[in-house]
Amino acid sequence: MEINIQNVSMSYPNGKQALKNLNLDLRAPSLIGLLGPNGAGKTTLMKLLVTALMPTEGSILVDGQPLDSAERLLKSKLGYLPQDFGLFDELTVTQFLDYMAALKGLRRPKAEIRKVILAVNLEEKAKAKIRTLSGGQRQRVGIAQALLGAPPFLIFDEPTVGLDPEERIHFRNLFSRTAEDRLVLLSTHIIEDVQSVCDQIIVIHHGQILFAGTPEKLIQSASGHVGVFWEKDAAKEQGLRITARVNTSEGLIRCRAVADRLPAYVQPEEPTLEDAYLYLISGEVAE
Repeated sequence: MEINIQNVSMSYPNGKQALKNLNLDLRAPSLIGLLGPNGAGKTTLMKLLVTALMPTEGSILVDGQPLDSAERLLKSKLGYLPQDFGLFDELTVTQFLDYMAALKGLRRPKAEIRKVILAVNLEEKAKAKIRTLSGGQRQRVGIAQALLGAPPFLIFDEPTVGLDPEERIHFRNLFSRTAEDRLVLLSTHIIEDVQSVCDQIIVIHHGQILFAGTPEKLIQSASGHVGVFWEKDAAKEQGLRITARVNTSEGLIRCRAVADRLPAYVQPEEPTLEDAYLYLISGEVAE
């Protein structure tokens, strides 16, 4: 599957421009991490990709066909978990998934439901009413409905919110396996999830794409711009953005920071993906 986003802009009726001249090519198989601060335009982009909105400028092609004429085709190939996904509390997990399978027109719903319940580790809760589930279990039901029917294009918006560390590892591995032959878009604020499984990253800020490429390339872009220092040694430095503070057993505070130029008292460190993301965003904010 291939989606081509060409010179796409999106403005809302109140005049707010959410996206500005986006150009992207999304191709299967791939697991793509979508990053950006709140209000960056991520949700608007996902709404365009699921045809909940249409762009005010530009075009989106789905396997070479314009989105407005391929909407039905796209929806038949789509699995989607929005951030605020409503569940029917009085249905059991199996009943809810059966309802979603009917909406998707699945021919063998029972087999598909068993498969996704197993995939999200909800076998023991299959007959439980959704209102009795914990927040993490409800999130897993949302992931399960997106996986129904093995759609070739999947969009997950903050899928690991509410999951404990062990569950997050399970679902990172599940998303990675799913993307072996499909296109998966993962929007999240949890950088660790992206670093663990994504082979491509898109960073959006103020409705524009700041970066599109591999995690390694983004990390390389921050080389020489990340360092650590003792807070007691620090003078007030313009352009130095502290990203972490750690209290040590000696009572000192060790700081980690990103900057265009590291002051002399800062010891350079190898950047992580989180460092590189924060350096990229901080440079945009500084402008």
